[in-house]
Amino acid sequence: MKRLFRMFSLPNGFIFLFLAVGFLIFLFYSQQLVESRNKPTTISMAVPVKPDKLKTFPPSHQQPSKEAVEMDVLKNLIAWPSTPLLPINLSWNDTSDPAHSSFTVLPKRGGGQWCVGDELEVLIQIYNFQGVAGKVVDHLNGSYSALFPLLWEGNVQVEVILVHSSEAVTVLQQVSRLQPYRIFFRSLFRSGPLTESTLCNVYIDAPQEQLCNYTDLYTGEPWFCYKPKKLSCDARVTHAMGGFKKNISRREEMLFQRGINLKVSIPPSSRYNISVHPRVQEQTKRTSNIVRKEPSGYYYHGVWRPLDGTKLQQFNSSKAASQCLRRKVLHLFGDSTIRQWFEYLISSFSDLKKFDLHTSQQAGPLMALDYTNNIMVTYRCHGPPIRFANVPVSQLRYIANELDHIDGGPNTAIVIGIWSHFSTFPVDVYIRRLQSIRKAVVRLLSRAPDTLVVIRTANPKALTVYETLTNSDWYSIQRDKLLREVFKGLNVRLVDAWDMVLAHHLPHNLHPQPPIIKNMIDLLLSYICPPPKDKTRENQPKRLG
Repeated sequence: MKRLFRMFSLPNGFIFLFLAVGFLIFLFYSQQLVESRNKPTTISMAVPVKPDKLKTFPPSHQQPSKEAVEMDVLKNLIAWPSTPLLPINLSWNDTSDPAHSSFTVLPKRGGGQWCVGDELEVLIQIYNFQGVAGKVVDHLNGSYSALFPLLWEGNVQVEVILVHSSEAVTVLQQVSRLQPYRIFFRSLFRSGPLTESTLCNVYIDAPQEQLCNYTDLYTGEPWFCYKPKKLSCDARVTHAMGGFKKNISRREEMLFQRGINLKVSIPPSSRYNISVHPRVQEQTKRTSNIVRKEPSGYYYHGVWRPLDGTKLQQFNSSKAASQCLRRKVLHLFGDSTIRQWFEYLISSFSDLKKFDLHTSQQAGPLMALDYTNNIMVTYRCHGPPIRFANVPVSQLRYIANELDHIDGGPNTAIVIGIWSHFSTFPVDVYIRRLQSIRKAVVRLLSRAPDTLVVIRTANPKALTVYETLTNSDWYSIQRDKLLREVFKGLNVRLVDAWDMVLAHHLPHNLHPQPPIIKNMIDLLLSYICPPPKDKTRENQPKRLG
């Protein structure tokens, strides 16, 4: 089962704290290898068909041994425990039911009043009749435990959300195993008045003579299209999402009902009142044996407060933002959640004007300029797989290749966000992409170590049946785990979008609402322009991990 936990303050509006996202079922973060290798910096979109082995995917056996070993380690990190098989005569009474589940706030260990710095322990009772061992502390009897750090004074309330039942996870696992390429793509080929359209994907199970091979020469990223009947493979002009194959039964679809068993709050077993008092100076911190991931921050009066020592500044005016970005270049690479940052910057800061490049407003490339302050902000989407409409092939670029074209330096900041479009594909596809980006980041930081590199994580979102089968939080948090692990130990900064969305009182959304985006942008600008007293060597880009 998958569940979300958050806690918020009652009297002053809604003051939220992200509480132990690790209890979302994944609490595992371990060290990984970081490898750098020099490579050419040009890009090729179409190459001759390579030997037959290239057709087989995932191509782990073709990778350098260290990357192959790392891929196996990473896949083991997100390995999921067995979930119950679905009986043919599945009934509602056999599934996890949030309406008949509950949680209980346990008394403070050792007794006494709650104080800032304590940890609040909650016992969750899930009546699912099956029982499944997850990475949450599962007591194997229908109950689970979660910890919430208490970081402010006042009255607080706990919210526990069941995202998916164990039976629903069974379906998601089955869909991933049996339909790994359920999202498919199309390319348009054109030569003069003649046009053709064919299907494309990361992998196509067909003889090579029937395929156009667009595997990138330098990153090794595979991409294939069926050959058009009359045109050459070189005549490919656009890339677009083709569609989605939905192939689940009605009884399976029953497990994904909004308001019933899909992202539904679990009620408390009884009324409770938690009043948090100031920390007692002599107070010793009591710890639990529950394994957990520490939150990266919390909200107080609507403002994000990082817990890694970063002092978040609020850039409430165009003048303040322009002063921070003066004589700087900000490159944004990724999916639509990164494009949202570009759009927020140009809509919020009047000095930054969009420069019309006559390109797709969805895929980019996009550019904004502030001539007075010599500021440039750019956005470009990542390479395929990407579910955008009609992206010119000439504008399909892999992030790793783009990074190799950037000089870097103290006046350059780079943001990378890549996760949402990889949810439906085998994790090998995503791991390989992250590995190639990481190597490019290492090369960039080697030639220009004072370049700021920021990674935006995944975030929870609103779910429908379609969203669940393509972008479920269950898929996203696994990719998020991989992203954090791959970049651990590098001199990069993190915008923890998962925590920042989960901790906020606003509804989950693939594209978070403006108050959350403002906090993300404030955090980004705080990384770019730390307060003067923080401008020490140790407060320059910190290693992630």
